[in-house]
Amino acid sequence: MIQKDASVNVLGGPLAPCSSDPLTGFFRDGHCNTCAQDHGSHTVCAVMTAEFLAYSKYVGNDLSTPRPDVGFSGLQAGDQWCLCAARFLQAHDEGCAPKVRLASTHQNALELVPAHVLEAHAHEDQA
Repeated sequence: MIQKDASVNVLGGPLAPCSSDPLTGFFRDGHCNTCAQDHGSHTVCAVMTAEFLAYSKYVGNDLSTPRPDVGFSGLQAGDQWCLCAARFLQAHDEGCAPKVRLASTHQNALELVPAHVLEAHAHEDQA
């Protein structure tokens, strides 16, 4: 049985939802919950931008092209998505990281992404 890690955000409070449309999360529960089986650490609630989506496609993870065969409609700028922590950090290092919803970002993201980096990309309603 898969055991979810505690649903706590990077601010120390309860993990807020990230997105139900499109439905996101490792568990497809709308939250950036995680567990030991989530090897990608889908813990960063990111607000997609055209720049980030193009970058992600360029580095091999096409998030914008619909994949109806797996029930994925593709992401657009403005959509929120539980992003892999390592991909977020990579995008930060390349200068194209999306904004982050801190209340919806799982505390386990801090295992890969320093808190000051997440805070620097906080969505304006959380800055």
